[in-house]
Amino acid sequence: MILEHDDEPIPGLPERLPAGERILWQGAPDWRALARRVFWTRVVAIYFALFATWSAIDALEQGAGIADALASASAVAIPAAAALGILYLLAYITARSTLYTITNRRVAMRVGVAMQIIVNLPFAKLSEAQLAPLWGGTGDIALKLTPDGRFAYLTLWPHARPWAFGHTQPSLRCVPEAAHAAALLAEAVAAVNTSAAPPLQVAPPTPSRAEPLGTLGLAGAR
Repeated sequence: MILEHDDEPIPGLPERLPAGERILWQGAPDWRALARRVFWTRVVAIYFALFATWSAIDALEQGAGIADALASASAVAIPAAAALGILYLLAYITARSTLYTITNRRVAMRVGVAMQIIVNLPFAKLSEAQLAPLWGGTGDIALKLTPDGRFAYLTLWPHARPWAFGHTQPSLRCVPEAAHAAALLAEAVAAVNTSAAPPLQVAPPTPSRAEPLGTLGLAGAR
C-alpha cells in the first residue's frame, strides 16, 4: 500500500502504531554508498578522468607542449566537478528524505523528495527477502512481493532492486549495518510465520560482490 502524507505522528509512519506493534529498527541510506551504488559517481569520475587523459594525449599528438596538454586536460575539471556535485547532492537529499522502518508486523518505507509517500509492506505481502552486502557494512535488502503485491518501478526508484522491472521489488538501499537490520527482519518474520521458513544466511560482505547473498523465506507470514 502507498500512502501520501503530510504529517507523521511517528517519524517514518503515517499513523500511530496499533496495540501490539512495535518498532524494531529504523534507518536511512548511507548517502556516500547511495552515491556510488545508485548515482554511479565512481563511474562518472572514471569517465571524466579518461576523457581528461585522452584530451592531454590528443593535445600532445597535435604538437602542443606539456603545459598546453595539461591545460586541455584541466578544462574537463569544471564539467566533471559540476556533474559529480549534482550527483552527490542528489544522493544526500535522497538519503535525508528517506526513512526505513521495520516493526514486528511490517516494513514501512518513507521515500520521495519532491513528494513524500509511505510504502506499507505487511509481512503477509512479502514472499522473500534478499540481502546484498556492499561496502563498509552497508547493504541492500530487497523484498520480493507476493503475486498480488505490485508497484510501478519508477514510483519506487531508487528504492527498488536494480533491474527488477518485471516484478518490482521494494528495497532498503545502502543501509548501514545491513546484516543487523536483515537479522532483525528475519527474527520478526520467524516470530509470526507459521511455515518452515529457512533462516537468513548472510555471507561476509565484500565490495566486489554486490549480488544478493542471503535469502529469507517469508511465505505464510501473518
